[in-house]
Amino acid sequence: MVILLLDVRAPFETQDLRIADLAAREGRAVVIGVNKWDLEDDKQQKLAQLRESVERLLPQLRGVPMVTLSGLTGKGLDRLHAAVLRAHDAWNIRIPTAPLNRWLLEQSQKHPPPAPSGRRIRLRYMTQAKTRPPTFVVFASRPKDLPESYSRFLVNGLREEFGLAGTPIRLIMKASENPYAEKAAKRKIH
Repeated sequence: MVILLLDVRAPFETQDLRIADLAAREGRAVVIGVNKWDLEDDKQQKLAQLRESVERLLPQLRGVPMVTLSGLTGKGLDRLHAAVLRAHDAWNIRIPTAPLNRWLLEQSQKHPPPAPSGRRIRLRYMTQAKTRPPTFVVFASRPKDLPESYSRFLVNGLREEFGLAGTPIRLIMKASENPYAEKAAKRKIH
């Protein structure tokens, strides 16, 4: 778990962005704490600016929880603690294979994968390989042909559907074995 503590007067310094990126690459769940909130006059406008900055500067942590607090007065620390516990639960989540496959089928029907060379890539099934961070394996007909944009679409969908906001998600695309490949090869020989 990483709590990225920002100063409301100078948020998202270069060092803050590096730390957030490192945490995401290392697969750590992140919560952003915005300190010195008691010094801020226009709280609503500042909060909107901070949320926009998070989405723009940290797309790899889409939906990361952000909590305003004051270290001086202690206000907001209880909300920070609750956000850390929720992020920890999401980081440790185990999603059964059946709901994952129902979700994958629904997503591939709503937004079919591309069809390079006129042959549609088939997403056959999905399973969760591990937690910390949640890591999913998708078995597909031609995983190497699946564009990175479609993988991002799946990751963002997983975040939204299963409550994984702010949690790094690993998505591994693997080739699935064709159960009829041997029969097809025998037919070609004859």
